[in-house]
Amino acid sequence: MGNNKYKRMAKNAGMLYFRMLLTMAVTLYTSRVILQTLGIEDYGIYNVVAGFVTMLGFLNSAMSSATQRFLAFELGKPGDKDVPGIFSMSMNIHILIALFVLILGETLGIWFVKTQMTIPIDRMYAAQWVFHLSLLSFVVTIISVPYNALIIAHERMKIFAWVSILDVILKLFIVFMLSWYGMDKLIIYSILSFAVVFIITLIYRVYCKNQFLESQFRLYWDKNLFRVMLSYTGWNLWGNMAVVMSGQGINVLLNIFFGPTVNAARAIAMQVSGALNSFVYNLQVAINPQIIKSYAAEDMTYMHQLVCYGAKYNFFLLFFLAMPVMINTDLILKVWLGLVPEYTSIFVKLIIINILIDCISAPLMTAAQASGKIKIYQSVVGGLLLLNLPFSYLLLKMGYEPYIVIYVGIVLSLFAFIARLLIVRKLVSLPVAEYLREVVGRGMLVTILVAATYYLIFTIILEGFGFFLESTIISISVILTIIAFGLGEFERNVMMKQIKVILSRIRS
Repeated sequence: MGNNKYKRMAKNAGMLYFRMLLTMAVTLYTSRVILQTLGIEDYGIYNVVAGFVTMLGFLNSAMSSATQRFLAFELGKPGDKDVPGIFSMSMNIHILIALFVLILGETLGIWFVKTQMTIPIDRMYAAQWVFHLSLLSFVVTIISVPYNALIIAHERMKIFAWVSILDVILKLFIVFMLSWYGMDKLIIYSILSFAVVFIITLIYRVYCKNQFLESQFRLYWDKNLFRVMLSYTGWNLWGNMAVVMSGQGINVLLNIFFGPTVNAARAIAMQVSGALNSFVYNLQVAINPQIIKSYAAEDMTYMHQLVCYGAKYNFFLLFFLAMPVMINTDLILKVWLGLVPEYTSIFVKLIIINILIDCISAPLMTAAQASGKIKIYQSVVGGLLLLNLPFSYLLLKMGYEPYIVIYVGIVLSLFAFIARLLIVRKLVSLPVAEYLREVVGRGMLVTILVAATYYLIFTIILEGFGFFLESTIISISVILTIIAFGLGEFERNVMMKQIKVILSRIRS
């Protein structure tokens, strides 16, 4: 049974990686073309205005996490299950959230864009179009959350891969369509982006209707279930608000202090980190349902294994991908974009460091959500992350460079990780000593050895090597170091067996 679980997770992760690789390739290409087509200023305006809309997303993110947790828990627990009731309740709540966000956005949100953001007068009309269409896209996304949560809870990751193919094809089509029209390209881009969101959401809805009987929405209201979900969501709301505010709130601060050009630099850096982090995200999405279901089935040993090894593999995978980017940032940006906004390089490097810290926290977050007891977790961690805004504001007010906000984020991420570890230890009896040894200890050892290897080879012995040779050598050193010092003996044996199986299949 355990082997079947691992195989299912591996298969799901494989489908998600296929989806991610295709999405990443198109995203990197379209980012270059869109930046060149819109220009640095309009590109920055789109990202800061659309990003401001996603600040309202802390409402949706909180409910999304709650929906995924309750659906996966219900499917994993023994005995009678009420999946249709949970789905219908979550749909009712998401519709209410969508209406609330729409009203809030079209009143307070549009006022903020018009009066508080640093946007050139001649581009304000286009910026308002961006805001309205981004808000509509967001409302559609909110209503689609229960369908996506149902797919994840059932671990049907294959549908994400196939729909993503259509998604990236449509986004690629948008890039070419921008040159077909003579009107404002920023407005056209916003309209076409909304159309893609609507089409993709419709496809997910139709799939769920055809595959899952419990996705048949009905007018259903359970006071007790609503109270439980609302309590869970309330504390989740605080944590998600902190994450969004520490991310998009910083984007608004940079706009106020430095204008759209710095927003463009940060937006590019976030796309690079997003491309790298998507590898970790896909692995984590494949693991999350099993963490929650194993907790529901009271299989704590299996759950602890998923948390520890998931965090370790998250770090190793991201570290392997990040090292070539870190040592060749300027060259990659120049080849990719051609026109590179100021501060982009330093933003990229610092944000990668930040996500390397955050990636080992992802399984801890899921473990806390699985327990359902998230009051202390969200209040403490959310409070720490929310400190990013006042600290960053004070430092920017004192005249520091814009990248100081990322330094603040790195420090707070370290404190948040410590808080998560201590709290989750109590919630699910996590063996902290094993976690520190397997995740933090092995991760730090691999990092130090790879950094020392790079310094020895390319600073002391050899100099002036090209991008491909440097990247190849450092990637090989990362792999060998992970195998030798990052994995335990059991993991190495399992890996060697899998390699032998693959080689035998190739030969045959």
